[in-house]
Amino acid sequence: MPKVIFLPHEDLCPEGAVVEAKSGETILDVALRDGIGIEHACEKSCACTTCHVIVREGFDSLDESDELEDDMLDKAWGLESESRLGCQAVIKDEDLVVEIPRYTINQVSENH
Repeated sequence: MPKVIFLPHEDLCPEGAVVEAKSGETILDVALRDGIGIEHACEKSCACTTCHVIVREGFDSLDESDELEDDMLDKAWGLESESRLGCQAVIKDEDLVVEIPRYTINQVSENH
């Protein structure tokens, strides 16, 4: 069974977390199941960037993002080459190391 290793995040999982995943689950679903409250304002419909994550290890095991996800990611705060939307990144059979960015677009607009 693959594992998703969430790096420490000040608010959502200060100690980090190692969570068992099933092939076919999304990164977001695994996080939410384990109590890691990644924001998902569009309810997992690929219509926002609030579930933006950075896949630090195992990125190549994921299916490529589609055009809709890429268009959404272009609007994400802190976009990197290994960025994905957690609601769209489907886990296969390889372990992943995932970083949850400190801010989302929603948080940035609320704080400025």
